[in-house]
Amino acid sequence: MNRSSRRKEALIGLQAPHIVTSPIKPAPRLKLLVRPAAENSLRQGHPWVFAESIQNQNREGTAGELAVIYDRQDRFLAIGLFDPDSPIRVRVLHTGKPVTLDDNWWAKRMEASLDRRRALFDHETTGFRWINGESDGWPGLVLDRYANTLVLKLYTASWLPRLAGVQAMILKALAPDRLVLRLSRNVQDAASRTNLSDGMVLHGPALAEPVAFLESGLRFEAEVLRGQKTGFFLDQRENRRQVAKLARAARVLNAFSFSGGFSLYAARGGAVRVTDLDISAHALESSRRNFALNASDSAIAACRHERAQADTFEWLAANLRMRFDLIILDPPSLAKRESERARAITAYQRLISLALPLLARQGALVACSCSAHVSENEFFNAVRKAAAFSRRTFTEVLTTAHAPDHPATFPEARYLKGIYLRFT
Repeated sequence: MNRSSRRKEALIGLQAPHIVTSPIKPAPRLKLLVRPAAENSLRQGHPWVFAESIQNQNREGTAGELAVIYDRQDRFLAIGLFDPDSPIRVRVLHTGKPVTLDDNWWAKRMEASLDRRRALFDHETTGFRWINGESDGWPGLVLDRYANTLVLKLYTASWLPRLAGVQAMILKALAPDRLVLRLSRNVQDAASRTNLSDGMVLHGPALAEPVAFLESGLRFEAEVLRGQKTGFFLDQRENRRQVAKLARAARVLNAFSFSGGFSLYAARGGAVRVTDLDISAHALESSRRNFALNASDSAIAACRHERAQADTFEWLAANLRMRFDLIILDPPSLAKRESERARAITAYQRLISLALPLLARQGALVACSCSAHVSENEFFNAVRKAAAFSRRTFTEVLTTAHAPDHPATFPEARYLKGIYLRFT
């Protein structure tokens, strides 16, 4: 290594701070050289380095180790968390000029994420996201709030050796009553080898039931130990608020209803009848409980709440005589990998085509997608194409993307999109 490189290593100060140190034996700093395309991608701010992009590596690395990436002129390019078992081999923490990743650096990064949210919510919303992974500079890590319970979810094993330090920072900064650990499937085997498990309570009292929290003054339950995502679909908050504005005196169908979030907003917005449609009996029971939590609201109490357990595609095809003034279509991801993209686009078109015969004159349709492999334009055009095929006149009212506490700063992070159409 030349004198310039040695000087950069000293400036970077890559000795991990004690609050995030993993039990790694002293070894030469893990140094990577990436291919030109990856180098350009990093310079443009992309936070991932894929395994096939690594051209040279000075030694084997361990999960959670800091990897330093250099360009073709042997100049510092980036530093990130290494994961030898993931196709995303490095998740970038910092690019640009060398920095010292000490306790102060980590604390400032934590505080920056929290500061972005502090002015977004008042006492009527106690459920939101504090940290949104790569888009907040915490690659593969999210932190959600449900009242006094926080849920930390990890999407890469590279955080496991650093968990104690991350936990200490969270407790110091936010002082929650409880901190729950959630793990994506790809992390669970590695976590089990360190006696960690999905749904584990890291701090605070044990939990035997869902956690109650507020969103826009409405009460909801979050199944933080075993529920989808971290227990609730916090990312749809802004769309739920929009639905409330469309629901006055409406008959509403909430397809793929899950725990009834859209339905509760519609009921409070003045809907006369709301039908939750989901294939899961557990989800429908959760919806019933959420309505019960808000029974003191006169508008919600006056709304007729119905539930139907069925496959949405089959139910729509079998109930052509029913009419709704507002239909919400928010399916789970229809493309979990790139190879499923074309099929998902076709499925979205079919879903819209099945729903439109049930939509009354002057009715509104809200369609959402959470498939990252289907772009905004692909999804919106699929909906528009199906709407045009119905031969009904429609107006495009609104398109939406990510909520402010769920920023998306690179293409793969942009999964959520919604489109609102009004039909005559």
